[in-house]
Amino acid sequence: MAREQRIEPEVERLWQDFHDRVNVTSEQLRTWLMTQGSGEEAFGPGPDLDLPEPGRQILAVKRKRKVDLTPDDIDVMRDTVVEIEDLLDSRPGGGLSDETWRRALLDLGHDPLLER
Repeated sequence: MAREQRIEPEVERLWQDFHDRVNVTSEQLRTWLMTQGSGEEAFGPGPDLDLPEPGRQILAVKRKRKVDLTPDDIDVMRDTVVEIEDLLDSRPGGGLSDETWRRALLDLGHDPLLER
């Protein structure tokens, strides 16, 4: 019988905030990161293809269950939520048509075109 682990309330809230802000699927994020890293010598020999950071870390967290989170994963989630919120709060005058701003959000797994 599997032992049920207790999750701290702060981690529960952070988990929800992270998944609310990172609004693309794991596959969409991986595809985006691969297009960002494409080029003649862009990918390394490892299984993670040397995907760009912090996207690779965000992708790793998205693939985990809450009970499997490490302290490093919690830091990644916290940093990601803060970075996405900061970018959203500093929306440029061009809004969604500002490609640099939108790409910065996509690198973090947030597509502003998918906002509810």
